[in-house]
Amino acid sequence: MARVIKGLAVAKKVRQGLREEILEIQKTNPDFVPGLTVVQVGDRPDSNVYIGAKVKACEEIGINGVHLKLPPTTTEQELIDNIERLNNDPAVHGIILQVPLDCTTGIDETLATNVLSPSKDVDGLTDVNAGRLSRGDLKRCFTPCTPTGCMVLIEEAGAEVKGKNVCVVGRSKIVGAPMHDLLLWAHGTVTTCHSRTPDLGYHIKQADIVVVAAGKKELVKGEWIKPGAVVIDCGINPEPDATKKSGVKLWGDVEYAAAKQVAGAITPVPGGVGPMTVALLMRNTVTSAKRMHGIGQRSYSTFTRPLPSNARTFSTPAYLARSGVRLLQRLKK
Repeated sequence: MARVIKGLAVAKKVRQGLREEILEIQKTNPDFVPGLTVVQVGDRPDSNVYIGAKVKACEEIGINGVHLKLPPTTTEQELIDNIERLNNDPAVHGIILQVPLDCTTGIDETLATNVLSPSKDVDGLTDVNAGRLSRGDLKRCFTPCTPTGCMVLIEEAGAEVKGKNVCVVGRSKIVGAPMHDLLLWAHGTVTTCHSRTPDLGYHIKQADIVVVAAGKKELVKGEWIKPGAVVIDCGINPEPDATKKSGVKLWGDVEYAAAKQVAGAITPVPGGVGPMTVALLMRNTVTSAKRMHGIGQRSYSTFTRPLPSNARTFSTPAYLARSGVRLLQRLKK
């Protein structure tokens, strides 16, 4: 019978540790207040719930959490201008662009995301941070919060990644692809499977550690799990259920009951990976604030490593974003 890794308890420890760290820093640096701004376009109900959870976590920890809500009529340039303003605000240490955008103006989400300063991209979703992660430059990038939370849970399970066979199921930009990179640079031998992978069960059976982020209810069968393996389930698949107070039951991507009989450790759904995402977002924000204040680690300037002045104008994310907007506008004519 597998040990159940309760992400809620681990996330609580992370948040408490961050609260204590902020209070300790403020003893000698009373002006130290990490700041996180979540930018939302439109009014998607699910986004409102996610943002509310993030702002509440900020309040509990001692982070100045701000929800910048823009109307659905916001244009691409207006969104870029707002992000540029936050990039240049020294009181803001982390910026999140909540996606999907709920707009009527056809904003390019990828272009807008890449306007974020990499040093404030605490979700780790800009191309700069993704590129640094893929190259193993972990000291100069932020990593996406869900896969980073999975790494914490793997450690909590007492598993060492080094030298292990690892299978990642899913290749999304937010979870699967960065999960592969984090495990690779932790010296795992990583196989990434996806919707085009034949004989998925074969690959999973070889794995000492399995991370599943496919978005399909109970895709991974219990009989596929190697005895003693660590299983991390990132899936959240809601289904109507009148017996639940919320009216909804959440299912993971792993056949939990069967896998639990074979695995050495496993995360439940809900209460496994989910709580870690917000906790690691808080940790990234505090890390960014410490870098910008030059506290205890690499300074802000070292992290961003600015280009020479004669190259800066043509290399900033904001400049590239504006150039992309102009090109798209010309192509549409």
